[in-house]
Amino acid sequence: RDGRSDWSSDVCSSDLRDVVKRYAGSKGAEPKLALKGLSFDVPEGGVFGLLGPNGAGKSTLINIMAGLVNKTAGSIEIWGHDIDRHPRNAKLSIGIVPQEIVFDPFFTPFEVLENQGGMYGVARALRRSDELLRAVRLEDKRNAYARTLSGGMKRRLLIAKAMVHSPPILVLDEPTAGVDVELRRQLWELVGELNAEGVTVVLTTHYLEEAEALCERIAIINHGELIANKPTRELVGMMGEKVVAITVDEDIATLPDDPRFRKCERAGERVVEITYDKSEMTAGQVLALVQQQGFTIADVTTREADLEDVFVQLTSQVGEPA
Repeated sequence: RDGRSDWSSDVCSSDLRDVVKRYAGSKGAEPKLALKGLSFDVPEGGVFGLLGPNGAGKSTLINIMAGLVNKTAGSIEIWGHDIDRHPRNAKLSIGIVPQEIVFDPFFTPFEVLENQGGMYGVARALRRSDELLRAVRLEDKRNAYARTLSGGMKRRLLIAKAMVHSPPILVLDEPTAGVDVELRRQLWELVGELNAEGVTVVLTTHYLEEAEALCERIAIINHGELIANKPTRELVGMMGEKVVAITVDEDIATLPDDPRFRKCERAGERVVEITYDKSEMTAGQVLALVQQQGFTIADVTTREADLEDVFVQLTSQVGEPA
């Protein structure tokens, strides 16, 4: 599929075309096809979500973009630089924040950034180590050993480390995995601030509410294939279903029934949740049907479909890999 078909903008920071990755099988096993011809663009200046279940191929794709894994076929441009023809310029245009905590624990945060800047060839006079530490709120830990930092601080230091060469694109691979709610909120704020400064952000996450809150556009891959690539609001709007939770005045013996109900489930002794298609009926009609079947309604709440519903529906439609 071509992810370019419904773009609203021709300006992109990364261009991926027909990307294939095949891993050789070991001891006579069949080769594993990790990426099956992925094609999509990442728009410039936005926050782009790359979602998929475990094993979908997200980390493989990110490692290819970072120059850590060789693709089998296809082409990738990072900020206009082909990763095969101009690998140095492509690497200078992207910063990667990996899932794993990767830096020398015996260096201070300042030394970590200085060393990383040196590896990227940033002249000492042009390095922004103190500025980056302030940006990620670690200036007071400038001279502490990195091993003494909390988990959230280490995550923030990884973001600063990825930004030492001022790349226009920042890839965050599961940045909030394993952190508590408060630290997750802080990282969300930091991502927003970086994006507001013009950095294009690519975010992979297992927290769908995180993607829904942060990302303007989302691509979903499953078993190495692109199964969706749309603006977040449009993606959520693909679900025409709505859920109404009805509390009745006595214990439920038999669930209400109607052929137009997509789903009807008991959610408590006196609570039933009914899922219906908004194009087929209204919440008022659902309530009227429930009352007609002898139920007295004590309370009602409704819920629109969210990204989690869309994600589950789309990924469940794709079969197991061949």
